[in-house]
Amino acid sequence: MTALVFLVAMCLRPAITTVGPLLPQISADERLGETAQGLLGALPLLAFAAVSPQVHRLARRLGTDRAVLVALVVLAAGGVLRSYTGIVGLWAGTVVIGCAIAVGNVLAPVIVKRDYAANVSRATGVYTACMTLAAGTASALAVPIAGLADWRLALSVWSVLALLVATAWLPRSQVTPQPLAAPAPGTRVQVSVWRQPYAWVLTAFMGLQSTTFYVLVTWLPTIEIDAGVSDRAAGLHLFLFQALGIVGGLAIPSLLRDPRHRSTGAVVASLPVLVAVVGLLAAPGLAVLWAIVGGLGQGAALVAALTLVSMGGRDHAETTRLSGMASLGYLLAACGPFLTGVLAERTGGWTASLVLAAGFALVQTVAGAVAGRGRR
Repeated sequence: MTALVFLVAMCLRPAITTVGPLLPQISADERLGETAQGLLGALPLLAFAAVSPQVHRLARRLGTDRAVLVALVVLAAGGVLRSYTGIVGLWAGTVVIGCAIAVGNVLAPVIVKRDYAANVSRATGVYTACMTLAAGTASALAVPIAGLADWRLALSVWSVLALLVATAWLPRSQVTPQPLAAPAPGTRVQVSVWRQPYAWVLTAFMGLQSTTFYVLVTWLPTIEIDAGVSDRAAGLHLFLFQALGIVGGLAIPSLLRDPRHRSTGAVVASLPVLVAVVGLLAAPGLAVLWAIVGGLGQGAALVAALTLVSMGGRDHAETTRLSGMASLGYLLAACGPFLTGVLAERTGGWTASLVLAAGFALVQTVAGAVAGRGRR
């Protein structure tokens, strides 16, 4: 039963990662410019930022497992709404999807810490591998599915996965949630996470690694297509970018288990993303190589961020709050696809956008080095 959290992980990215390869088709049908396309990619992240700090209230009211069940059902409904209710539904469904995924994003580290307390970093690596595998598979299949039918089916088909996992998760939600224990007499009262400098650094690291990921997952196919690569090849490169995240995510826990090495682990995870973005600027003809290098880094960086969140809370309640606050970093991440789209539209090319992405990756590396040192 505890392994079901890995199935939940497989539902948290396909609804987002299918959009990038399909943006040329979506924009042609719905007449969206680069700025509107960037906003469409940013909307789920804005929803993450708005909803994540409040997820601990939902979990407290319903219980963690019931909250996850509700999120899966809403995610499935959002996928259908986005695809089949016109231009208004495209935008509204995207927001609904973002709100549902935000709940899973926040509660996943909490569940991992609760169910795999003896080996949080390794369980986080497996969790991330499942999430990355589903995300990459969705990206690779988006264009072929759209070719068989249309982009609407390619987007909405992943609602079926969410419903299946919700059905499997249902027995877990039947357990009566236990209220959070009150502090024992004499226990030190914890300072709000919003007043802890470490929590802010961790939020920055979470936000920046998400920023670089979503910039690339949203625009990499378009950048390559504009350079003359076929849409199918661009979709395959995006699959490689995400699939190689599995390797990076499973390799990095060895550097994260020991608190003394977590700072090094966060830096090692972040540097490949910086190298990949600089590579796209300096040698765009080697795009497939940079997709591979960046993929290794984005998978490792996500595991590093989630591990630091899981290990950062002193108890279940603080971990939930810390996870919610760290997810506020998605507000920063939401700016990435939007700003890079605006720059591309204004400049007529992708050079300025990639320079901005390189700046994000550089600051991510610094934030990771600080966050990995833990509380001071």
